[in-house]
Amino acid sequence: MSDSETQNMPEAAIDAASGASGASEKPSLKDVAVAAAAGGRNIDALLNVKLDVRVVLGRSRMPISDLLELSKGSVIELDRKVGEPVDIMINDRLVARGDLVKVQGDRIGVALREIVKDFISDA
Repeated sequence: MSDSETQNMPEAAIDAASGASGASEKPSLKDVAVAAAAGGRNIDALLNVKLDVRVVLGRSRMPISDLLELSKGSVIELDRKVGEPVDIMINDRLVARGDLVKVQGDRIGVALREIVKDFISDA
């Protein structure tokens, strides 16, 4: 990536493009401001925005009285069967479905199976 290209990119975009983790030369705030004002529609300005991502295994409804009786070792039955895809929610909006997979050691992750397409009305 050339110096002229990196001058017009925010810090997060430069780190992502170069694969660096903070050891690269970073642009000044002036360069970032110039890049943001250049077109007014620079999507790079959004690359560092954090979103709430949740993986929903399933749901269950129960009366408060049953909820208060739960203790260590209690089992809550969910509305999903083993092997069904889990929901990936971003900011409380369903965006994808996927399968649980084992990653490093005893950690789990989600392999995306499908991206959920929203209906956009012409209103």
